[in-house]
Amino acid sequence: MNWHTSTSDAVFKELQSNSDGLPADEVAKRIQQYGPNQLQEKKKRPVWLLFAMQFKDVMILILMVAAIVSGIAGDLKDAIVILIIIIINAIVGFVQEFRAEKAIDALKQLSAAMVRVRRNKGVTQIPAVELVPGDVVLLEAGDMVGADLRILEAHALKIEEASLTGESQAVDKSSQPLADNDAPLGDRTNMAYKSTLVTAGNGTGVVVATGMETEIGKIAGMLQEKEPTTPLQQRLADFSKKLSFVVLAICLVLYGIGMLRGQDPLTMLLTTISLAVAAIPEALPAVITIALALGAKKLVRKNALIRKLPAVETLGSVTYICTDKTGTLTQNQMTVQEIWQPGQFDLAIPGISKEQALLLAMSLNHDSQEDHTDNNKRKGDPTEVALVEYAFQQKGYDNKWQQAYPREQELPFDSDRKMMTTVHTINDQFLVITKGALESILKICNTADQQPITEQSNKLAETGQRVIAYSCKLIKQLPKETDQKTLESEQYFCGLAGMIDPPRPEARQAIAACRTAGIVPVLITGDHPATASAIARDMGILQSKDDRTVTGAELAKFSDEDLDNNITHIKVYARVSPQQKLRIVKALQKKDQFVAMTGDGVNDAPALKRANIGVAMGITGTDVSKEAADMILLDDNFATIVKAVEEGRRIYDNIRKFIRYVLACNFAEILTIFMAPVVGLPIPLLPIHILWINLVTDSLPGLALAGEKADTKIMQRPPRNPGEGIFAQGLGFYTIWVGVLMATVTLIMQAWAIHIGDAHWQTMVFTVLCFSQMAQALVSRSEYEFIYRMGIFTNRPLIGAIALTSLLQIAIIYLPFLNKIFNTAPLTLTELGFCVLVSAITFHAVELEKFIKRRSVKA
Repeated sequence: MNWHTSTSDAVFKELQSNSDGLPADEVAKRIQQYGPNQLQEKKKRPVWLLFAMQFKDVMILILMVAAIVSGIAGDLKDAIVILIIIIINAIVGFVQEFRAEKAIDALKQLSAAMVRVRRNKGVTQIPAVELVPGDVVLLEAGDMVGADLRILEAHALKIEEASLTGESQAVDKSSQPLADNDAPLGDRTNMAYKSTLVTAGNGTGVVVATGMETEIGKIAGMLQEKEPTTPLQQRLADFSKKLSFVVLAICLVLYGIGMLRGQDPLTMLLTTISLAVAAIPEALPAVITIALALGAKKLVRKNALIRKLPAVETLGSVTYICTDKTGTLTQNQMTVQEIWQPGQFDLAIPGISKEQALLLAMSLNHDSQEDHTDNNKRKGDPTEVALVEYAFQQKGYDNKWQQAYPREQELPFDSDRKMMTTVHTINDQFLVITKGALESILKICNTADQQPITEQSNKLAETGQRVIAYSCKLIKQLPKETDQKTLESEQYFCGLAGMIDPPRPEARQAIAACRTAGIVPVLITGDHPATASAIARDMGILQSKDDRTVTGAELAKFSDEDLDNNITHIKVYARVSPQQKLRIVKALQKKDQFVAMTGDGVNDAPALKRANIGVAMGITGTDVSKEAADMILLDDNFATIVKAVEEGRRIYDNIRKFIRYVLACNFAEILTIFMAPVVGLPIPLLPIHILWINLVTDSLPGLALAGEKADTKIMQRPPRNPGEGIFAQGLGFYTIWVGVLMATVTLIMQAWAIHIGDAHWQTMVFTVLCFSQMAQALVSRSEYEFIYRMGIFTNRPLIGAIALTSLLQIAIIYLPFLNKIFNTAPLTLTELGFCVLVSAITFHAVELEKFIKRRSVKA
């Protein structure tokens, strides 16, 4: 059926629906018939394939070849043990990857778009995926269209269809049927298509196609969103590749030295292969993905929904937070403090006194509605709700006005005009009411005495109040189509309303925390500059004499060079447009600042996308702003941004701890195996020892470090440089000196044990290297804080991992059947005690380094 050429009645008849929407039982039937309203995703890998993919790594394949070679050579024990370790590694990798997929899927579900529909003769909000053909959908500016719709009603409705047609210009929509059966999609003005964006006005439409039957579905065919790799993951993957060549070169040299010394070729082959597998941290990118996904999951519990995984890593680099005021810094509970009317008002409204004119305007010009499901409380924009409720409570208000003066037309508010206009029938005339920013209202009032009005507005604004202005006029004839020029001109100034939205108590603390953390908070608002400055000063955003407030009009006059010179001194932007937000972001980024930008409107999307961290409002934000953002504030609270930054810093710190720990351990293993023959010692470890150490030290203790609590001073240090390399801030130096220390201690112990003729020297080397790495795991919890101050048991998973690893190592030493598998021998208590003491050298050396660092910082 050609929906665009059909009348509304014909569409309803074909879909067996009506303007009241569908009953619940019919919805259930249609969900079964049509399926979910979503584009088909590429089939996910089955569980068995996910497990099988764990064996595709080159190093694992080499290790499997080594096991086969051992078996053919008759060394079945080594072959079986190597295969068991390979399988355990695969299981660990599978579980980690499976958990990461589940965590990311959960985040995607949380950010699913919502739509408002008429069902069971009422209006309800549902996920767009639950739409079925025949549903009646309500549209308003900021919504993302959830399915293909035939427009039923359109009030100044405009939809941007670039995602479908490629045309960036928004299309004016109407409800009238078209004559051309073959009209292209871009010309079907009575249709709205899935994934397009409502940019202005409001309307309703009936769903005619869902899922893969929609126009976007036909084009897409299938959709699979792939989570982008983070810069850190990319750097680590690149590092792993380069390290692979270095390690392989070391292995070739080691094998050559072994051959020259007359070692068994098979033993040397297995040793070098095992060393290569153990030394290369090929699992690091996967582990980091898991850490980021689990971190994002934790942030949801703090009311910060991460839509794009890289944002978790980059949160720790934020240097500027550009925030809106309403609902973010304040409680979003606007209340009218006072109203003011000019002494002269020349418009005679039939049946309305001059004193009642402002109350009439306040009670009629709004889009708020009574919520019959919540004790008849009003719902809608908090500013409009406050204005209407104030008017209703005044003595001059007449509750008959709502029925007596029905609305005929509306020009919705938009950020360019900064006004909203409604038209109402009044006797045989029409009353036009406009409300908005004072500057905009004064431009359409020809007879207003601007000086006293502006003075009064400034008085209200200086006390932190937001000022809303009203004007109105009478016209004899209603325009055939809502015409802005006709309606918003030659009006009479009606009055002012001063309102205040109390600051959130936690916002002041959050702003103070920002400053301590080296983050600059900036207020960007549509409010009057005096109001914005008063709020900013009260909240602690404006502090020094150099801090400036700039209006959108002033900003428009700034050249790019002027803005570059002043950008770091401007802390408040008042009366700015969303387009200017984008300019602010670009100017800050030009100064090498890392910007988090909040937004909730359709036109905020470009700034949110351009910002390093785009932050959308979860409660008041439009679907468009949420789609463009990296993070969504589920509670619209500025303090949540600061919590997210703190959490982002914690996650990045823990990733660094994991990297420091793993690389130092791997480096120690390489040096121990490589340097032993160089200094004339026998190969200290068997292949099975290397694989075992790699398995137990890289998995449980390493992952437990990712759950470390935030450092107590994490928000008392400046943001990190997002461009820093893996080995920045001393990580490379730490890896080298700790690796050298562990290897040196191990080799000295080996030489001493061989010198005194201890037959258990290889078991002692094995034990010292394992326990040294456990000691390093314990002290890796912090780069500066001593363990005794942190509390040994404050990271219980790590203590549990170290305890379990140590017990397993003890079992390998003392259980006879494990002695045979791992070629170990029971140590005497003296030998075991000596191994523990030698292993503790690493612990005390790293703690001593912390002491030196702390002294140098104080100095």
